This record gives sequence, C-alpha cells and structure tokens, in this order.
Amino acid sequence: MKKINTYLHKKVLVLGLAKSGVGAASLLHKLGAFVTVNDYKPLSENPAAQGLLEQGIKVICGEHPVELLEDGFEIVVKNPGIPYHNPMIVEALKREIPVITEVELAYQVSEAPFIAITGTNGKTTTTTLIYEMLHSGKKKPLIAGNIGTVASEVAQKAHADNKIVIELSSFQLMGIDAFRPKIAIITNLFDAHLDYHGTRKEYEKAKARITKNQMEEDYLIVNAEQDEVMAIARQSKAQIIPFSTKRKMDNGAYIENGWIMLQGEKIMETKDIVLPGAHNLENILCAVAAAKLSGVDHEAIFHVLSTFKGVKHRLQFIGEIAGRRFYNDSKATNILATSNAIKAFEQPIILLAGGLDRGNEFDELLPLFKKVKAIITFGQTAEKLERVAKLAGIKTIQRVDNVEKAVPVAFELSEPNDVILLSPACASWDQYKTFEVRGDIFTSAVHKLK
Repeated sequence: MKKINTYLHKKVLVLGLAKSGVGAASLLHKLGAFVTVNDYKPLSENPAAQGLLEQGIKVICGEHPVELLEDGFEIVVKNPGIPYHNPMIVEALKREIPVITEVELAYQVSEAPFIAITGTNGKTTTTTLIYEMLHSGKKKPLIAGNIGTVASEVAQKAHADNKIVIELSSFQLMGIDAFRPKIAIITNLFDAHLDYHGTRKEYEKAKARITKNQMEEDYLIVNAEQDEVMAIARQSKAQIIPFSTKRKMDNGAYIENGWIMLQGEKIMETKDIVLPGAHNLENILCAVAAAKLSGVDHEAIFHVLSTFKGVKHRLQFIGEIAGRRFYNDSKATNILATSNAIKAFEQPIILLAGGLDRGNEFDELLPLFKKVKAIITFGQTAEKLERVAKLAGIKTIQRVDNVEKAVPVAFELSEPNDVILLSPACASWDQYKTFEVRGDIFTSAVHKLK
C-alpha cells in the first residue's frame, strides 16, 4: 500500500456503510484522518457501525442530519447507492466539499495497476474471465469492486507486480477524481438505473468516466457495434481496442471462421468454449483482449475458456434432474439480460420470471417468447409478463407466490430435454434483498427436488 498523506489530520465524512463504507472508514482511519461515519440504520441494529465504533471511529446513526456538514468536513466519501439528489450530498456540493466513492480511495493507495470493467450487461462475467485468465497466466491478479470484494481492502494488499481486476458500476464511477485504469472496458450500454441517473444521457456520461483520466499509453476496449460506446471512445486519449462478434476488426477482437481473433492473430476455436450463450462471446472477446494486453499466453486463455462454465447467478448451470437442465440466471435484472439467456438455448424453455415493477412493459420479449413452452411468474410484474406471454401464444402460464414455489411447478410442467430457466428480467427487491438471495433460493429449491 502506498504511504500517502492526503488525508492526514483531515476531517472526512463517510456517508452510508455497507461493505464499501466500512472499508473506506477503516482505511481513512489508518491514513490518519479524523473520520465520522453517518449511516441511516440505527446503531442497535448496525453491527458494522458498532465495529467501527470499537476502532475509535466516530459514528452517528439513525438519520442523515444535514446540519452535520457544519462540522467542517473537508471531504465526503459516499456509498455508491446514495443518489446525488440526497440532501446531504446536495448540501456538501453546495459547500464545495468534494464527494468521492470508495473506489477513488482504493486507487490512491494501490501500488498495482487496474483493469476496470463497466457496462450495462456482462460486467461480472467479463471481470471473472479476465481474473481467471490472468491467474492461469501467472500474472498475480486480484479481483475487486462491484463483484463483491471491497476495492479499498484489496488495494491495501496489492503490490506493484499484482493487477487489480475491478468491476465498476455507474454509481461508483460518478465518485472518481484521479482514478486511471491501465486497461478500461465498456461492454455495452442500454437503459438502466434511470431512476438514479434521471436520463440515458446522464447514465452514459457516468459510464464514460471510466476513461476520463486515461492517457496514450493506456487502453480502452469497447463494443464496436454500439454508437454510444464508440462516441465515448472518440473522446478518450487511450488506445482504442474495438470488439465485435459481427465483423472483422483489424485493430481489435472479433470472430472469423469459427476462431476468436485478436488483431489478425488466431487465439482459439469457438467450438472449444464451454460457456453457453452467443452474448457471452462479446464478454469473451473483451476478456481475451485484456488478457493479451496483460501478457497472458494462448495456452492460459484456452485453459480458461475450455473449462469456465459461468459465474454464479449468471446463466449458471445448477444440474440435471430426470433429463431437465436447470439454470440460475438471477442476475438477469433487465429485459436485455433475459433476452440473451433465452437466445442461449435451442431446447424448449420453462421460464421463471418476475420481480420489481419499475414501470416498464415486456413487449421486447415477445419474439423470444416463441421459444418458451411455459412461463411461471411471480412478484410485482407477474401480470405484465403474463400479458406478453398470452400475446406470444404461450399456452401454459402459471403464477406462484415466489421463486421457491416456482421450481416444483416448473418440474411438473416440464419434460426430458427441457431447460428450466430462472431469468427474471426484473430486479429482486420486491421480494428479496438481492438477486443473489433470489438465485440461492432457486438453487436450494432445485437441490430439494433431487
């Protein structure tokens, strides 16, 4: 970890806890800052805040009092999920107090370079593939960020010969200042988190921040099939590495005659890739480009792509029972992700879908529902999904209370050679705390069938 004096004897407010807030507060305390933590959850119900209190860190819980900013704070480190229209953030910016996220802290103390991945879909799979390729190639990678490992904790352990592979959300990127990845990746951009950003344009601006500090010696890997992404690339100072599954990219990654190609060089044949789904070929192209730029050899890449079966909750194969194959795609929290999941299979599909109602309809799924022989719905969007299912001519439509009850119903409706697919097309928050909880309940219900 770099020894920095940036925060020595400075008053810092950490706003909101969760894993990133705890990591930020602990790191700032080590760096000699006068840290105050403010979290909405009451102290009696807040073990994370209690732990920080035991470290000697000042903790204020139960509310976010705007008057707290009168204490002379010089910087605010906010939880990424707290929107910028939060009164505390509005007031901090009004007072010209810098507001950053924990990722910026991680960058400031890290001795290791970063490979940073963002986008609407495919971030976690791409991040994991890159990590596995670097690990197979003995490049000493560490994994961090929105994938579940706190960046500031990982950065403290990193050395110059490590590489930190980090998944970043638009929320995290809005709070960076100097953060500069050696390799940055934008997988794709679609409508998402508009309740947070307000407009698609603001969402795209947040994603574009991944490359704002890159220089000529850095690399930006981008989706050549999206005009919005290429517009961001044209504003970047980094070397651009485009990827496409549809056409040849002389200076990038592409597929040609059944081969994964990078700048005219054959990497491996697509027939040897075990990860299902045409959409995953885009993730693979990103990962191959990043791995090769990091010095990974063909053999290490082949080993990963010929054995990697997917990330948990992302088109994850759970098992086969009586000829039915079960897949957990609980991370499919939007229509595009569910579309990609349906496209991944040739077999008849029993689809489990539904969740938080964000006001959208599901008509985009209509053509793909031709591949679905039965649908089981749950959650707030059940009725909306059933409407589209009827339009698509799906004869078997059933509504259940939750994911756990959907699994045995799906089994009863299925036949050998069918795929039973949890791909909700919605966030989980109407019934479950996270998509991980939803996916774990699905997995557990499948195991109970056995």
